[in-house]
Amino acid sequence: MEVFNHFTPFIFAALTMITTFYLVKLIKKIINELLKKANQEVAKFNFIKYSIAGVLYILGMGIALSFIPIFKSVSQSIFAGSGILAVILGFASQQTLSNILSGILIELFKPFQIGDRITVLGKTPIGVVEDITLRHTVIRTYENKRIIIPNATMSNELIENVDIIEGKVCKFFEIGISYDSDVDRAIDIIREEVLSHKDYFDNRTEAEIRDGTLPPVTVKVNGYGDSSVNLKAWVWAPDNTVGRQLLWDLNYSVKKRFDAEGIEVPYPYRTIVMKK
Repeated sequence: MEVFNHFTPFIFAALTMITTFYLVKLIKKIINELLKKANQEVAKFNFIKYSIAGVLYILGMGIALSFIPIFKSVSQSIFAGSGILAVILGFASQQTLSNILSGILIELFKPFQIGDRITVLGKTPIGVVEDITLRHTVIRTYENKRIIIPNATMSNELIENVDIIEGKVCKFFEIGISYDSDVDRAIDIIREEVLSHKDYFDNRTEAEIRDGTLPPVTVKVNGYGDSSVNLKAWVWAPDNTVGRQLLWDLNYSVKKRFDAEGIEVPYPYRTIVMKK
């Protein structure tokens, strides 16, 4: 009987942790079912599930340890009245708490969400937010690689989000023509190729279309190079992915039209003088 009483606290502690584990599992299952019934994407709410699970695990561990007297006595005898525990935990968990707090702020203010295409300026290539956990954000690049960035870092960085308000984007198509080429004809060709593309997006308002105050595609002489007149077109597309494909197609189709109509795309010339 004494032996049983000796192990009773450990049994209660183990039962508490087991109960906590299955409780977390049950709550996650319930949340997933509710989201499915509401036709919501389950992955978008992973952060909430992680938060609930983290709180329950902490509470469960605290309750479990309270059943074991040795932990109470040891903690009271070593750390009572000294504040050492607070200092140790503060240094040990500072970065973790910072990441958790940053994750909560990300979920609260939503500078980006799961599924958004973002670029962390100056650090990572553009990619899609795949997951937001308590500690970090997972970004899947277009090469299907995963970039793991702590939430605290994400909160302190400049982030370009192409999906935060609206998907449409303006891409710049730039090309140089020789000084001998017909600038007006080159501009017309660029405009025709943009308008004929299946993914072209007309960003003009109804009033601008009706009044004709803006052309459907704006093309300007952007400057003069060593051997070229540089042209720049403002090309709108429904979203960033389509916009990149549109630019790639224009690089091909405009070059083909220029070749067919005698518009030269120059390359650098170099004059070498041989002296005896």
